[in-house]
Amino acid sequence: MEVLTPQGVNVDALAEEVFWEAIRLAGGLKRLVEFKHLTWLPSLAAASYAVVMKEEAFMTDLEIAEKLGVSKETVRNMLRANPEEVKAYLEGRVEKVDEHKAGGLARLAYEYLKRRGELQERVSLTREELELLNVFWAGIVLLKLKGLDFPASKDQIKERLEGVSIEVEGTPISRLLDRLPDEVGTPAELLKLLKQAAGEVKGA
Repeated sequence: MEVLTPQGVNVDALAEEVFWEAIRLAGGLKRLVEFKHLTWLPSLAAASYAVVMKEEAFMTDLEIAEKLGVSKETVRNMLRANPEEVKAYLEGRVEKVDEHKAGGLARLAYEYLKRRGELQERVSLTREELELLNVFWAGIVLLKLKGLDFPASKDQIKERLEGVSIEVEGTPISRLLDRLPDEVGTPAELLKLLKQAAGEVKGA
């Protein structure tokens, strides 16, 4: 079930805007490819959701935790992260953003968008950007599957992703889950299969 703000705006769309603004603040795609590990990106995706749900949909920490499938304490940590700590990275005094700074980066991105009055304007991404770093949906999928042992059955995966309203390359993920094999070996394989299924749906 999708979450809407009191103004009727889809939270998914706003969270995605915050996520991509955060990527831009972090130096853009060119800077990201310099990192050997991008393990903090799922945390950034979750933090983008948390900030938007709190500030735009006025949800409680518990409600946000239930929607994201994380603990209430995790939500609190993301929302309490200090944006000022991220500025050290942006100014070149820290080498990279780690998952502990993800909440602060999402908050900073949200504040920048609000200040410029651009939060509810869809961010236009180029085809190259989407193909090079299509990580927003992947980050949410990995977050929802946290703690699930692999190999995992299709039913286990569907149960974890039930109600998630994100899209994979323009196709609702709910339309792709039945296309998965009965068993998936690894999280990486799952992401590959979902992307492949999205391509098949588009080409049908």
